[in-house]
Formats: sequence, C-alpha cells, structure tokens
Amino acid sequence: MDLVNGYTLMSYAKKNHLVLPAFNTTNYEMTLAIIKAFDEMKLGGYIQISSHNLKLSSPEIIANMTREVMVRENISTPIGLHLDHGKSFEDVKRCIDAGFTSVMVDASELPFDDNIQEVKRAADYAHYFGIPVEAELGGIRGKEDDHVSDVNAKTHPEDVLNFVEKTGCDTLAVAVGNVHGLDLTPNLDFPLMAKVAEASPVPLVLHGGSGIPFDQVRRAKENNLIKVNYGSDLRKAYIKTFGQAYDENHNEFNLYGVAAKGIQNVIETATTIIKEVNVKEVGIL
Repeated sequence: MDLVNGYTLMSYAKKNHLVLPAFNTTNYEMTLAIIKAFDEMKLGGYIQISSHNLKLSSPEIIANMTREVMVRENISTPIGLHLDHGKSFEDVKRCIDAGFTSVMVDASELPFDDNIQEVKRAADYAHYFGIPVEAELGGIRGKEDDHVSDVNAKTHPEDVLNFVEKTGCDTLAVAVGNVHGLDLTPNLDFPLMAKVAEASPVPLVLHGGSGIPFDQVRRAKENNLIKVNYGSDLRKAYIKTFGQAYDENHNEFNLYGVAAKGIQNVIETATTIIKEVNVKEVGIL
C-alpha cells in the first residue's frame, strides 16, 4: 500500500472511532520502527517530521524512504506522512511537492491576524493538491527538539470559529494544558477543551502526547479529538539503547546490532501507545 491521503486517513479514523497517533521520525531506523508498529497493531496513523528535523535530511529523502519501507514490507495498514510544525510556506510547499499526504503550518507564535494569513496561504496551496492542513491556535509550553517555549497561552474558544473559517484549516492543534517534551507536567483543562470542541467546525489535535496519561487521552476523544502527537517517548526509547550499549562497553562499535535493538525498542513503545490510545478499538480490523 502507498501512503494514504490525509483526508482518507481522517475518514478512516471517524468511521472506526479512532484517535490517530502521530509519531515523529528523524531517520530511517525510526521510520522503519513506526511503520512496523502500525502494521503489527493493524491500526493506522501518521509518520511525521518537523521542519527542524528536516534539516538532517530533506522532504524528498523522508518521503522516498517511507514509501520504500511501505513497499518492501508489504504494508497494508493505512499510514499517512505528515509535516509537523511546518515553520514556513517554503517547507510546506517542499513537503507537498515531495509527496507528503498531510501538512501542518505552525504560525502560532505570530499575532492572531498574521497566524491566519500564514495558515491561509499554506491551505490555499495544499488544498489545490487535495492535501489537508493542520494549524495551531494558542501557545504550548515546553521543549520541541531544541526549541524551548515559555508561552502558555491557552486556546480561546471565542477565537476558534473565526480562525478556522478564515484560514480554511482542516484540523486544529489546541493549547489546553498540554506541553511539549518530558520536562513539564501536563494538566489538561477538559472544560476548556469541551468549549473549544463545541466552537470548532474541524477536529482537534493534541501535541505533547508523551506526557499525557493514556486515560486522559482516551477522555479527550470525547471532545472531537482526531490526532495526538508522540515524539519524546519514541526518541527516548531509541537514544537510551545507545546509551546502555556504551555504558556496557565503551568500545562498542557494532552499529547495526545496537541500531537493531533501538528499532525493536521503538516498535515496543509505539505499539503500547497505539493500543492504549485506542484500547477499545484494538483488533477491529
């Protein structure tokens, strides 16, 4: 199976009452592990990469290697390729041109009207090619890669409808007490999320899934949640493998052997997340 268009993936999620996990990749090993985890659980979702991590490769490399794994491993589970935290129109354009099936433009640090303008520009381009767009309204604290944000501006329900209608975005990432990374403790504001969901004509997205207890993610499904992002948990599982190998043997040089263990650790971490997020729906396919 080829990569699945983002609209098709969202329709699949709604039909099967799923929240789609979105796992951040950086390299081939992470990509392989994420794909294997989705296929092992037979529940779909996203592979995604941020603008920051694309500095280590390119949209074309990520798209080509993801498709190569899908074909080689004969994957039948629906998986989309998403740009996470797209920081410029140029990044959005390059990813769509490379074959990404979904994109996010993150202009949330800009003033409200400027955020609308940047998202609309990206949405106009993406929609021409039939690609859905995620936007962010509000400010999420924490560490995303090497970017640290102290902004803690929750999404205002009264801004939501105006923002969605003017931008044309297809999903909305919200700030309701969720945080990026593992250094801060999330505290989801469910009454606020319910108000945002009621005001939004499009499904919601939660960033910072790694720090949110699974029971809270499942509870958030009640508020039109369609996608939840996980990066830190998987990266920690992969990086820890190399740290343990070095601690055990300072002369370790078997890169393949250590990387293979890292891949397996990421698979186990991702399969646990997929199962816990959609615990009632596991095995539906």
